[in-house]
Amino acid sequence: MTSILGISAFYHDSAACILKNGKIIAAAQEERFTRKKHDPNYPHNAIEFVLKFAKLKLSEVDQIVFFEKPFLKFERLLETYVAFAPRGFVSFAKAMPLWIKEKLFQKNFLFNKLKEHDKSYKSDQNIYFSDHHLSHAASAFFPSPFEEAVILTADGVGEWATTTVAVGKNNNLEIKKEIHFPHSLGLLYSAFTYFTGFKVNSGEYKLMGLAPYGNPIYEDKIKKLIDIKDDGTFRLDQRYFNYATGLTMTNKKFNDLFGQKPRDPKNDKITQFHMDIAASIQKVTEEIMIDLAKSIRKEYGINNLCLAGGVALNCVANGKILEKKIFDNIWIQPAAGDAGGSLGAALALWYTDQGNKRTVNLKDDMKGSYLGTDFNQDEIENELKNIGANFEILKYEELIDQSAELLSNEKAIGWFQGRMEFGPRALGGRSILGDPRSDKMQKNLNLKVKYRESFRPFAPSVLREDLSKWFDMNVDSPYMLLVANINSDKKIEMTDEQKKLFGIDKLNIKRSEIPAVTHVDYSARIQTVTRDTNRRYYDLISKFKEKTGCPVIVNTSFNVRGEPIVNTPTDAFNCFMGTELDYLVIGDCILNKKKQDPKLKKDYTQQFELD
Repeated sequence: MTSILGISAFYHDSAACILKNGKIIAAAQEERFTRKKHDPNYPHNAIEFVLKFAKLKLSEVDQIVFFEKPFLKFERLLETYVAFAPRGFVSFAKAMPLWIKEKLFQKNFLFNKLKEHDKSYKSDQNIYFSDHHLSHAASAFFPSPFEEAVILTADGVGEWATTTVAVGKNNNLEIKKEIHFPHSLGLLYSAFTYFTGFKVNSGEYKLMGLAPYGNPIYEDKIKKLIDIKDDGTFRLDQRYFNYATGLTMTNKKFNDLFGQKPRDPKNDKITQFHMDIAASIQKVTEEIMIDLAKSIRKEYGINNLCLAGGVALNCVANGKILEKKIFDNIWIQPAAGDAGGSLGAALALWYTDQGNKRTVNLKDDMKGSYLGTDFNQDEIENELKNIGANFEILKYEELIDQSAELLSNEKAIGWFQGRMEFGPRALGGRSILGDPRSDKMQKNLNLKVKYRESFRPFAPSVLREDLSKWFDMNVDSPYMLLVANINSDKKIEMTDEQKKLFGIDKLNIKRSEIPAVTHVDYSARIQTVTRDTNRRYYDLISKFKEKTGCPVIVNTSFNVRGEPIVNTPTDAFNCFMGTELDYLVIGDCILNKKKQDPKLKKDYTQQFELD
């Protein structure tokens, strides 16, 4: 039995995963354990968890692989500073001490850290380094249901590459083309994330959520920043940016082009300008991704597309590629960002380097992305008792029935079941659930439970067999990475008067039979649910359908703004008590907020740094 430990760390979203004979056993992000969102540090807790889950000591692991090559990254850093000199000395001086202390001599640094897990671990001879974008590509292709695929990866930057095209066939994967730093679609999108007052490497999905409230009137101005060729390849005009050498993403020339300074998130409100900026950069991003998809489909003649890298989390762009039927089939890695690099590095080592045979699973090999921590009923009850929680234990059928009944009465429920999800999306393991038919649910969940901006959309979880009756789509979307429109017979068209409303005022208009998950442009970010990947969640939605006729429920991640998704029963209880959630369903236990000791209530509004 060969085991491989994959690690990603030191930029953002540190994570670890473990394979046994090429099979994915466990994977988790460090943030879930430290409660520090996007934690970039060495993933000590995540490694401890995956080793324990796989019943292995570190000294028993055959190979350890890191998701990128630090020397190449350092080379890019030095060459960039030389090319832009004397600009950039301040950021160069800030970066150097950390590189010299830790990052440059990473093998030695990793070895010393790994020894903390197991004193019997004696040699660094089994530590390997993958390439950043190869790790992304491998994470997308090897777990996919395809024997052959073209793989598109796009993110901020790895060592040098920012966008790559690879071809995968059976157990082989080869990168064919690359776009190099500083030309980066991920960094372009992050520049606008920064400009609209959101946090880089964290708030990009907010920019995407804001886009439907605006009009893409700045598209032409954005195209002054980026030269897009017919095949989707591009070059960024560095005169407008500061990320290559400075401590910010954009500069005065950028501000002058758009006529405003970056929004101060503490003091400046989101205005129509920011919504229009969001709509414009989203449109340009979609155009580039569609052009890239068309050109690689034509060049390689392969029917299947796999996507990874941070840009692959742009589910609106993914939905457009799907809608245009450029490829017959699309599969997207649910942990598409750097966390998934730990998995990709391990898979690349197993298949590409070691030449092991690959058997394709027609569904996929990600196990629904339920790869994290798990708590049995005894552990849950013990934790809840130790906290002082008041709970009832129900039989399975009763638990499902009561939970569905509560949802149908517009109660907000914390749902903690089975293994935790790997990747940024909650998929029915660590979720907050609500009734999509309620026109108050979106606003209430955002403001009273999540403590976040009211415009933020929620996703529908829908029974796979009912998908096409409600949405204009008929492909699996288990990882909530595709956007599609609500079917016209479920829509409620806005009046001319309502269409004139300003941006977020449109939020309060009931636009469909399921308003809580219908965005202002009548789209929704869809998760399809099947019985074989998550029986408990499937049974809950089925019971809700039985009671209401609606096979859809609201699903958002179990956390508040700025907090990582809950990991343990204690995390879940703290979030439950610190928000206006009505009920918590955890294992076979059900907790009613009204029956809890008020002294256990936490002030959750200030607990986490806003993202």
